[in-house]
Amino acid sequence: MKICNTRNLWFVLLPLIGACTPRPLVRLVERTFPGCVYDVRTKEKIVALTLDDGPDATTTPKLLDLLREHNAHATFFLISDHVTGNDAIVSSMLKQGHEIGNHFSSKEASIRLNSVNFLGSFLRADAVLRKFSPVRWIRPGSGLCNERMIRTFSDYNYQCALGSVHPFDPQLPFAWYTSRVMLHEVYPGAVIVLHDAGYKGRNSEKALRRILPELTKRGYRVMTLSALQSRETFTEPQRRE
Repeated sequence: MKICNTRNLWFVLLPLIGACTPRPLVRLVERTFPGCVYDVRTKEKIVALTLDDGPDATTTPKLLDLLREHNAHATFFLISDHVTGNDAIVSSMLKQGHEIGNHFSSKEASIRLNSVNFLGSFLRADAVLRKFSPVRWIRPGSGLCNERMIRTFSDYNYQCALGSVHPFDPQLPFAWYTSRVMLHEVYPGAVIVLHDAGYKGRNSEKALRRILPELTKRGYRVMTLSALQSRETFTEPQRRE
């Protein structure tokens, strides 16, 4: 998502829009600022679950247990500074069929970094994560990007993924609210954005305990970004079911 002089306004409006329906905003941003994956066009009841900011020694194992319990898979966008001491957790993610993505080396808004610091943070994270697995997905810190950033990602064979269902859980860490927004907004091909680590991971665990069984009842399967993208079947926008 490209932020110009209206950056502060976006930070105010996005949570409010997310509380209603983000899909018109997603479509607008997608058309205006192409180059990132927001969702996948498909009629199948499949969605991608993504979790940012891990790994965390306390919350990530609980999330992995919960996903295994519901036969669900996710793409974990990892901050490489958080990997130190949590190597076994990252290895466990991959063994359980999840995938990892690049979320830079530290927790900061990537769009605010100058060119040198931006590239340095991006490549430091790449070097750490590639010790575990090939990495193809990237999500900039704070989920905001511009054309320069997208070009850089492409130069290093990365694909940017932003997502389409945002409960804004870092700002509104209430499991009932997270669950309500996600279950109201979910649709075939959606990319769900949640967070791990600390209070965010605890909120995601509580919310997913409500969300995953309900998605199963609705006939949905929860998978990684790569698995979802491989199932894209058409390019025309679809209506919510």
